[in-house]
Amino acid sequence: MSESSVLFSTRGAVALITLNRPQALNSFTRQMHQELWAAFEKIQADESIRALVITGAGRGFCAGADLAEFDFAEGPNLVERANPGPVIDQAFNPTVRKLQALRVPTIAAVNGVAAGAGASLAMTCDLAVAASNASFIQAFSKIGLIPDAGGSWFLVKKLGLARAMGAAMLGDKLSAKDAKEWGMIWDVAPEGQDCVESAMKLAERLAAMPTQALVATRQLLGAAASNNLDQQLDLERDTQSALGRTHDYIEGVTAFLQKRPAQFRGN
Repeated sequence: MSESSVLFSTRGAVALITLNRPQALNSFTRQMHQELWAAFEKIQADESIRALVITGAGRGFCAGADLAEFDFAEGPNLVERANPGPVIDQAFNPTVRKLQALRVPTIAAVNGVAAGAGASLAMTCDLAVAASNASFIQAFSKIGLIPDAGGSWFLVKKLGLARAMGAAMLGDKLSAKDAKEWGMIWDVAPEGQDCVESAMKLAERLAAMPTQALVATRQLLGAAASNNLDQQLDLERDTQSALGRTHDYIEGVTAFLQKRPAQFRGN
């Protein structure tokens, strides 16, 4: 039996998912997507898990789609067989949606190159911490395609239109340092320091915080791109009202008034 293409483990309240096709720089196959969804389901079902870190095995984070899965053999119906639309619809888009809907905060530990949909995966996470030698490449224009797996949305939202256009059209390699300065990622681990360990420590910090409020923050900030101010004010009101019914809200305010550390439970 071949080794799983997605590894799953936990450390305390933090889940660690490792993309495990190092020989192919963890490029995505349909099987990998399915195994990733199964890992997401474990997290959804286990309330003791309060944060997630995603990383890659070996020297790369994720090189996007495994082009070896596309049928470019000469012969009839080549255009139909090589069409990337179905795998985007059936695999990549569901992965983005499931990750964005996850009930815990998420962190990408970008341990090496993140290319194409791999860069999109890192941006889909709530936060990203990169190794000092990691890099980000919008590889799509080099093969006649456009950023997918949410890339066209996240690039504009995180980088602004001018930098997003340059990154997407030119396809130049972006260093971890520049990715941080441009707003693509949250932080770069110090040189020589394991970015996975840095991400795990950050995840442990998030895991001790009010989980529902953190996920609601993700949803609220995502909605701001399309809402006008009145719509966003109403959404803030409704979200605060819902969070006002949680244990963590009552505990947080009570702890503040009693001048003691809060003991959040994630509910």
